[in-house]
Amino acid sequence: MIRRITFDEFFAMRDAVPAADVRAPAEFRQGHLSGAYSLPLFTDDERARVGTAYKKQGKEAAVLLGFEITGPKWTGFIHEATRIAPGKKIALHCWRGGMRSSAMAWALDLYGFEVCLLQGGYKAYRRWVFRQFEKELSLLVLGGMTGSGKTRMLQQLDSMGEQVIDLEELAQHQGSSYGTLGRMIQPTQEQFENELATVLFRLDPGKRTWIEDESQNIGRCLIPKPLWLRMRDALLFDVRVPLEQRVDALVEEYGSLDKDFLVECTERIHKRLGPEQTTHAIAAIRDHRMDDFIRIVLIYYDKTYRKGLSCREAARILPVTVTGDDPAENARRLLAEAEAISSDSAQPISSNTPQSVSPNPRQPIPS
Repeated sequence: MIRRITFDEFFAMRDAVPAADVRAPAEFRQGHLSGAYSLPLFTDDERARVGTAYKKQGKEAAVLLGFEITGPKWTGFIHEATRIAPGKKIALHCWRGGMRSSAMAWALDLYGFEVCLLQGGYKAYRRWVFRQFEKELSLLVLGGMTGSGKTRMLQQLDSMGEQVIDLEELAQHQGSSYGTLGRMIQPTQEQFENELATVLFRLDPGKRTWIEDESQNIGRCLIPKPLWLRMRDALLFDVRVPLEQRVDALVEEYGSLDKDFLVECTERIHKRLGPEQTTHAIAAIRDHRMDDFIRIVLIYYDKTYRKGLSCREAARILPVTVTGDDPAENARRLLAEAEAISSDSAQPISSNTPQSVSPNPRQPIPS
């Protein structure tokens, strides 16, 4: 049986039905549904051949060439589809929900699959993705200088049942010149957006959502503007951690990384560090004086953070002093602060209703 469904219908039953993308491998690598499997009808070269035939000779010639190419492949397609969906229920799509997905659906239907064809294909899915960025959310932003342990606190909040958007995990980057740690591979911008949209779709707008303070660029990935603007307007918890604690945490995180990687990353910010500080930082890396290296680059990153903070509305910044390095205890401290703010407010905390936050006895930091 073949049934056409919308993406909203598909995501409502997502856990029960795997999605298979029948577009060419290059199209899949550029961007695909979060969690989808690649089941390409054509290779990249074959797709180009069929496309050329369509342009030069018309639809019928392209269809005949397509059948000629795929003829020996159908058994393999069915075996792969059975591996992906052993229950023989599968969702399929191509670029626009056209011939490629229809052909695969026809074959799998003959074999006894229950097939859901996603209307409009990947092109419609991308429209769905952009709609998620407009979603109303009650955002709380977790800020703090580099080395404050924000990511660990965010992960702890997640484990405690709080709603969390981990942008650095989605972008596979920690947001600085050293952000890949020499091992992370960032997704394409398109795939970053797709994964982010899936996270946003699953959030309950009526509950608070924690997100880490970031610049709009996380490495090569760009936070979509609607979400970025909401982050800039949201209440920011400025986590304050003693300098020595931050240095120790960063030495532990970066101290074992490849020296050539660290030098290359340091050279990328030489204009901001200045020639003298860059020279000192690289020498510290080569001499394995990681404590000195961290202190030098923190001068730049702390200055950058303070500049970003000054661009925010002072009344929307709440300082939270943290003296220990226990993520669970620090997360509980954040929750206590959030509950205190919420109880003082006539309305729930929301990035869209800044006027709802009542004056608080804790003084915001000056902008």
